Amino acid sequence: MKDKKDRISQIRNLMIFGAFLVLVLIYSKYVFKGIGLAFSIIKPFAIGGVIAFIINIPMNGIEKRMLKKWQGKSADTLKRPISMILALLFLALILTAVVLVVVPQLTVTFAELGKKIPVFINNMWEELLDFSRQYPQLQQELARIDIKEFNWENILAAVFAFLKNGVGSIMTSTIGVASSIIGGIINGVISFIFALYILTQKERLADQGTRVIEAYASETVAERILYVFRMLNKNFTNFVTGQCLEAIVLGVLFFAAMSVLGMPYALLIGVLIAFTALIPVVGAFIGCGVGAFLILIDDPMQALWFVIMFLIIQQLEGNLIYPKVVGNSVGLPAIWILMAVSVGGSLFGVAGMLFFIPLLSTCYALLRDDVNKRNAVRRRETPPAKDEECEEINEELPEINDSDVEKEEDVPVPATENHG
Repeated sequence: MKDKKDRISQIRNLMIFGAFLVLVLIYSKYVFKGIGLAFSIIKPFAIGGVIAFIINIPMNGIEKRMLKKWQGKSADTLKRPISMILALLFLALILTAVVLVVVPQLTVTFAELGKKIPVFINNMWEELLDFSRQYPQLQQELARIDIKEFNWENILAAVFAFLKNGVGSIMTSTIGVASSIIGGIINGVISFIFALYILTQKERLADQGTRVIEAYASETVAERILYVFRMLNKNFTNFVTGQCLEAIVLGVLFFAAMSVLGMPYALLIGVLIAFTALIPVVGAFIGCGVGAFLILIDDPMQALWFVIMFLIIQQLEGNLIYPKVVGNSVGLPAIWILMAVSVGGSLFGVAGMLFFIPLLSTCYALLRDDVNKRNAVRRRETPPAKDEECEEINEELPEINDSDVEKEEDVPVPATENHG
């Protein structure tokens, strides 16, 4: 009777689930709209959680290392706010230093590029003409190209004509951009305030989440869920810390190498590569492309040496620095890091690259532990294989009892006669 009721209940649940799927498929348009609306509502709070997680890394270090010896009632009240303020000042100091270094360099660089690009184009044109003299068959093709097409006055006139004809669409786009900027600022403020609330009450929130999981899940399932969350927190923290450290090391290496070799824009390119290196695997190549272009305008031969230097440093970084700093910190082999970057980048862009590496690392660790556990259980259940030769020898040998051994010990040994 009980089995019959269980089967009826299972059939009923399957019918309800099937009807739910049919409704989702029929009204998929409205379902996706509702999901998009939910994501737009949750988005500021999700960003706030990400901000809180990033700030928590230096804040946790300050609280547990710098202020470790501070104990007492005052510490319980003031340690958390002081740690938070110091962490925010640390991050703000880094951003300010980068802005003070990069912005003047960018201003000077763009001013120089505005002067050097026309000269570079003319020099390239002269080189092409010299090359065409050596190969006359190219003269006919080059004769069709008019150097006046590269006149900057004509380019500016075309730009002004485009602006004049498309002023209406530009105004509409400007209003849209302005509204998105204002909305982004409002969402940013909400996210930052939400992050501060999370940081001030992180222990209480963690305790509430633990009690909710323990209330609605069995003891084994709750234990497993909490273990997964702890592993996720550890892997994400190690990945962010290792990725930032690796980017700093790579930027310093490029700045030092370019300064020794006398290449231009050493500081700017070093900072640029350090920032782009935050994107796993492919970020440094983006910085290399921009740096090679900047040096190419100034000196094409030095641009070639820069690319060679980049390949050498990239090999050192990829084989020595990255596996030690980032690969080991998340416990993920290089081939899976590459797969995580590819899948995450194709699905969610740069954010997906940063998110999928620690996520895949956690899945990899859980799968590895489960495989090792199952194999260990199987080895314990399977009796060890016996050697066939040993079995044959044991079968041929007679069994010796303890009584037989005692009897042999009781037999008197005959005395040897002395015939001497």
